[in-house]
Amino acid sequence: MKSGVNIMWFRRDLRLSDNAALYHALKSGVPVLPLFIFDRNILDQLEDTRDRRVEFIHAALGDMQEQLMALGSSLEVYYGFPLEIFTRITEKYIVNTVFANHDYEPYALEREKIIFNFLNSKRISLHTYKDQVIFEKDEVLKDDGKPYTIFTPYANKWKTRLTGFHLKSYPTEKYFSNLYRQNPLPIISLAEMGFQAEGKSFPALEAKEEIIRRYTERRNFPGLENSTSRMGVHLRFGTVSVRALATKAKQLNETYFNELIWRDFYHMILWHFPQVGKGKSFKSDYDLIRWQNNEIAFERWCNGTTGYPIVDAGMRELNATGFMHNRVRMIVASFLTKHLLIDWRWGEAYFAQKLLDFDLAANNGGWQWASGSGCDAAPYFRVFNPALQTQKFDKDFLYIKKWVPEFQEFNYPKPIVIHEEARKRVLEVYAKALKK
Repeated sequence: MKSGVNIMWFRRDLRLSDNAALYHALKSGVPVLPLFIFDRNILDQLEDTRDRRVEFIHAALGDMQEQLMALGSSLEVYYGFPLEIFTRITEKYIVNTVFANHDYEPYALEREKIIFNFLNSKRISLHTYKDQVIFEKDEVLKDDGKPYTIFTPYANKWKTRLTGFHLKSYPTEKYFSNLYRQNPLPIISLAEMGFQAEGKSFPALEAKEEIIRRYTERRNFPGLENSTSRMGVHLRFGTVSVRALATKAKQLNETYFNELIWRDFYHMILWHFPQVGKGKSFKSDYDLIRWQNNEIAFERWCNGTTGYPIVDAGMRELNATGFMHNRVRMIVASFLTKHLLIDWRWGEAYFAQKLLDFDLAANNGGWQWASGSGCDAAPYFRVFNPALQTQKFDKDFLYIKKWVPEFQEFNYPKPIVIHEEARKRVLEVYAKALKK
């Protein structure tokens, strides 16, 4: 006989503690079945069979499964197309309600609409909750009801709105007895989905207080060990609660706290201006820029062989680890768009392919900031000088020596462009397009 259940549909919230949707599902009183779908609409687009994000998700699901097994429950993990999976689930169980947390990306919204309509046809409701940000959608608006497009006034309003309620943890543990009881089910292997494990370690889940405390003074120096918390991937996939991290940051370091507000800001921008997530410049006149889009130059940028050591170090770190230090992200993005006159969308797509902590809202926001086309962006005439950036942030070449050990040798490539000439060229091209 079929069992009556509520479904907790995990997506980018891969934890059992302090999880908004899981809390509401468990409190409903109906046995809660934990579900995760490896979505083929996403996975089929991935070119690299060693994609470390898939490996990270798989590892996170393994951790969750261990916790659930100890509670007499189990994850049900599927690989396929979400509509087909939900069709199978509703044939297998009597489903009352599906619970999930909000996602703001264009594909996720499209997927949710399809699943909502399917469930609705079966008279099953879908309840969703805010979980991956502190404030979302229309929660922080200007006094005239319009969305902010400049960060500082947004952050100021954000801080006035914040109360202890917004950082309060959801005590899911109190209701774990309401999990659906069943013997542990196997989690599909990476190989069965066509992926291979790299076997490399991932950033530690615990954001060390000492790193956050010293974040302001150390965050811009990529050569320093533990200069940043490496929490990006954990926030991206929800293995850490943003409320818990914000609570810690609020107590320890305002600069770090502001970085979490930037994250909310970019998610708000994506929600109100969804065109930015679909390849459009936030400032539409920037779509008139005549990019050079030289494929050989782009390949040299991707491979870290531009002849600019700080740029090459960043790209090699990204290719080898799936991570790049935030200061260096700004340098390499400025270099691609300003020095090489290559469309920011090319860089955005490459980061989307390689970054372990890839998040559409933040990645798009960062690239549009660097190119000048985004909200609250660097002015178009601001062109980072890689040599000066190195002098300021890696003067002893600690970072460069790690990733580009041959940078002072004869066989290191000559600079792909001359800084002064590239700066003059980009200012002319931008000015012409923007009629400045």
